[in-house]
Amino acid sequence: MRGGVVLAWAVTAVTLLWALVPGLFTGHDPLAGVPAEKLQPPGWHHPFGTDAVGRDLFARVVHGSVHSLSGALVAVAVGLLAGTLLGLLAGSVGGVLDEAVMRVVDVLLSVPGLLLALTVIVLLGPGTVNAAVAVGVGSVAAFARLSRAEVVRVRRTEYVEAAFGSGGGFAAVLWRHVLPNSLGPVIALAALQFGVAILALSTLSFLGYGAEPPTPEWGLLISEGRNYLATSWWLTTLPGAVVVAVVLAAGRISRSVGRENGREGA
Repeated sequence: MRGGVVLAWAVTAVTLLWALVPGLFTGHDPLAGVPAEKLQPPGWHHPFGTDAVGRDLFARVVHGSVHSLSGALVAVAVGLLAGTLLGLLAGSVGGVLDEAVMRVVDVLLSVPGLLLALTVIVLLGPGTVNAAVAVGVGSVAAFARLSRAEVVRVRRTEYVEAAFGSGGGFAAVLWRHVLPNSLGPVIALAALQFGVAILALSTLSFLGYGAEPPTPEWGLLISEGRNYLATSWWLTTLPGAVVVAVVLAAGRISRSVGRENGREGA
């Protein structure tokens, strides 16, 4: 493994540990503040400094990872399941169904992802779960298009034709042969979309459509610190750096998975 991939996995592992066992990394309460210690710069006692009410920013970033990661997981799950199902049906059945699904996918791809997510949030209402579902709906088209292309490619292979020729049922062949052999690129896209979902959820929280205060969600932390940007740079810079690091790590892992799938296909 190359150094970049190792570093990407290390960043991802640390972030997951933040979400699972935050108490191993910080003993501060992410919600309770000490007014006498407000707006302190990063130091030994407070690695990321403190916010306007004296709360430890590092503790809020660590405890906020569970909200950002779980939201991104829900978003990827929605896009992966719905998009893969649509792509599988369109690519395997073909005909009118294929044309109809692909035209809907083209329309969804023509709409900016953030605008589509905001439209869904207007219908569902603000909140962490609704924001995650909205981001997931915005990624359905990308998953559907890729999975459909892979299903069409695998559907034309000799072993699939042999499975049909030997008396295999339509659903059984799709489940045992077509779907497993077309999931490689889709999984790579899921890894990439995980980082994109974190960024999108942070953007929605920054705009006020995601988590509500005092929830220590990453996008909300950046939003709360923007009023103190001139005097307390760490309130936005350090949570933003964490978001950038996680998104870049997810992108690097996605490229690695895609490269490995390409070698296996060759």
